[in-house]
Amino acid sequence: MELIWFAVFAVLLAGYFALEGFDLGVGLLLPVLGRTREARDRMVAAVAPYVLANEVWLVAVAGTMFGVYPLLEGEVLAGLYPLVVAMLLCWVLRDAGLWFRRRLDGRAWRGLWDAAIAFGSLGLSVGWGMTLYAAATGFEAPPVHPAGLMLGVVVTLLFALHGWTFLGWRTPGVFGVTRSGRALAATGLLAALPALGLLAGAMPFLLGHSAPPATLNVLSVMVLPVAPIMVGAQVWVWRTFRPGKDAVRLPSFF
Repeated sequence: MELIWFAVFAVLLAGYFALEGFDLGVGLLLPVLGRTREARDRMVAAVAPYVLANEVWLVAVAGTMFGVYPLLEGEVLAGLYPLVVAMLLCWVLRDAGLWFRRRLDGRAWRGLWDAAIAFGSLGLSVGWGMTLYAAATGFEAPPVHPAGLMLGVVVTLLFALHGWTFLGWRTPGVFGVTRSGRALAATGLLAALPALGLLAGAMPFLLGHSAPPATLNVLSVMVLPVAPIMVGAQVWVWRTFRPGKDAVRLPSFF
């Protein structure tokens, strides 16, 4: 049972990096590719239908970690408290930018929230790299460490590449590039590589510090009915908003 739940946790964490990675990547590229108001609108419109569905993966990662690895929860919150708070603030800022950027029609208003999207995406990307480094050192390294910052830069670049590939897949030719679904899957794997590398190294520790078998059995009973719904929702989102389907329409929530 411990091995099964480790596999579930690995899939969820890697899935979050692969899916939320292109959301954050598009946010990172707003100042680079979004030179005009129309271009920024198109970039946000391309990614908007996927944002909420992709964020579900982070909720699932957190729930799995707290339930399956309860001792890890305390180490994360105690050792990385400032970093976790900063990442939460960046998450709120990025989502606020998506929600509020079109509530008023003004250049300054749009510029403020577009900057919030870019800054929040940057903070989350760098923060994830720093978090992975801290986890790899057993949370003994300080939250701000040169090696952690370097890994944050790597994660940021991978997310930006993934976001650029996503734009080429979702809006072919609009931003000067056209990419296939296979290319998007390849960059998604690249975006997930840092998380997969951490999990590979941490596998013995996680297997040895899992919750008791009775707890894992209860979690299995609780999660099994919900898992097909989550998978089905993801399939629906990707089928509904694939290239050529509402790629130009501006979603109402932003």
